[in-house]
Amino acid sequence: MLGRLARYLRFVGADTLYLRGLGDDDLLARAVAEDRVLLTRDRALAHRAPRSLWIDSSEVGAQWRAVRAAWPELPDRVRFERCSLCNGSLAPYRLGTSPEREEGVPRDRAANGMALWSCTGCGHLYWEGSHTRRIQEQLERWTAEPVG
Repeated sequence: MLGRLARYLRFVGADTLYLRGLGDDDLLARAVAEDRVLLTRDRALAHRAPRSLWIDSSEVGAQWRAVRAAWPELPDRVRFERCSLCNGSLAPYRLGTSPEREEGVPRDRAANGMALWSCTGCGHLYWEGSHTRRIQEQLERWTAEPVG
């Protein structure tokens, strides 16, 4: 229910797990074991969790604003710290290290010093480009809008 929100939280460097297929008891146990805040659209589940935020909206912008209202210190700028796909940590990557993974990388820009990052978990490559600018602009719009 909150998969898109999870990706945006990862874009700003937040350690964010998004787990599918687990029952409520398993989600609660994992959140407690890992000292995590449970973000959920399930009101009953939120009441059962020791640390939770119930999010009533299905719209990702409203979800973002609800999280920012609860944690105003949450960054609102894109950071290259977390993989948006798997939540792994990102590490600097050098062009040519693994050519089979480099399809789509703008080689001319990378050869001229553009920073690249690789996920230590799944190996996905990242760089700052037009997609990053669009994500940042979206975050700025959501952050500027009033909560609820």
